[in-house]
Amino acid sequence: MNNPTLQTIHTVLTKLSGWLSRTFDKTAAWVTQLSWWKFAIFAILTMAGGGILNDTLFSSEEVVVTKNNSGSKQHKVRSTTDGDTTVQIDDTGIRIRKNKPGSGGKEIEIDEHGIREKNSTGTPPAPPAVTGSASEGTVTAPPAPPAVIQSGDDIHIKLPPDMAREIGEDINNAVADAADEEISSYRKTSSKWFANFVMLFVLSLFGMKVVMGGKVRAEEKAREAGVAAERESLLRQVSEAKVQMMQAQVEPHFLFNTLASVEHLIETDPPRAAAMQRCLISYLRAVLPQIRDQVASTNLGREADMIRAYLELLKMRMEERLTIDYQMPEGLRTAAFPPMMLQSLVENAIKHGLECKAEGGTIRFRAEVAHKNLRVSVSDDGLGFGASTSKGTGVGLQNIRERLKLLYKDQGQLIITPNQPSGVCVTIEIPYELAD
Repeated sequence: MNNPTLQTIHTVLTKLSGWLSRTFDKTAAWVTQLSWWKFAIFAILTMAGGGILNDTLFSSEEVVVTKNNSGSKQHKVRSTTDGDTTVQIDDTGIRIRKNKPGSGGKEIEIDEHGIREKNSTGTPPAPPAVTGSASEGTVTAPPAPPAVIQSGDDIHIKLPPDMAREIGEDINNAVADAADEEISSYRKTSSKWFANFVMLFVLSLFGMKVVMGGKVRAEEKAREAGVAAERESLLRQVSEAKVQMMQAQVEPHFLFNTLASVEHLIETDPPRAAAMQRCLISYLRAVLPQIRDQVASTNLGREADMIRAYLELLKMRMEERLTIDYQMPEGLRTAAFPPMMLQSLVENAIKHGLECKAEGGTIRFRAEVAHKNLRVSVSDDGLGFGASTSKGTGVGLQNIRERLKLLYKDQGQLIITPNQPSGVCVTIEIPYELAD
């Protein structure tokens, strides 16, 4: 073969293999997505449809051969050639002709026993018996014996027309029966092959579902996990962007009010102004690294220092109206903790619980480990739920809950309960881990 032909064959085989591969993959994906009871129904319907189609295409029909007994005088010739001999049957008899002359002539004879070569003694066959009875009044004469005429290599057996037609019809019936038997055998074979094909098809689908089901389901779960991970990553990025925005804000009005208080105290009470200035520096020293680093996780010590500095500044502004109960075990300072969550809890407690209360109150900070979980709570004895009209956006606690779900799944939770005798207690519970 030349190169273009080989290249064409290679291209056709490549396209065919690719089509078969895609068809197999699509079939496997479709079969594995079916439940077992749906597959069972499909298999039953396929075999039933195959049986109906098999009966339609390969049903056994009897071939009926109609004999022609009309007695037509038309001269019909039937010829058969086998090697060096040609046999013709017509209304005058049977002709046997040798295609190869010189083979020698033979005499044959026909009687009730059939057609045979005439014996060497030349003994004529016994005449057939007379049929009938005297009581019936009729006597059937034996048919005239056929005449055999041999001329060289040709043999002509003269028969009565009725006998010749009967022999011809018998030969036609024999040929028709043989053809009918051959067709019936072909149909039975084709029917068997078709039924086996349908059964093999169903078994192939069953094996494909068993073998490929685990692989396809694993790939589907992997794709779903990938989509879920991508979605979770986007949600986490959005959440962290919100945190960074919160870190960048750092309550500007709070800073401005604190600086204004420092300026006022410098003129009226310089020692107190210096103390407030030191608290502001401590607060900024705790907050600014988080603004610069923009990390997704920090340690509890840094967060606790930040809210303590924040509470000290508020204490200097609210004076005796604010009492701080701060308990922070030294061993928990290295525990990992998300940034800016405690800041939001303390701001909510001050703004919605104590600041709007005339006599003020107490804010408590607790950190402990329980059942391998880090539990941090901020509580107040302020006005409590719904006692004051909120001027905030109302999304602070919701953002914390969403961030905990993204970071810790079901292991992180935000618990809000009423405090006794008044106020609110908010607790963050996450797995206890050491910060990097």
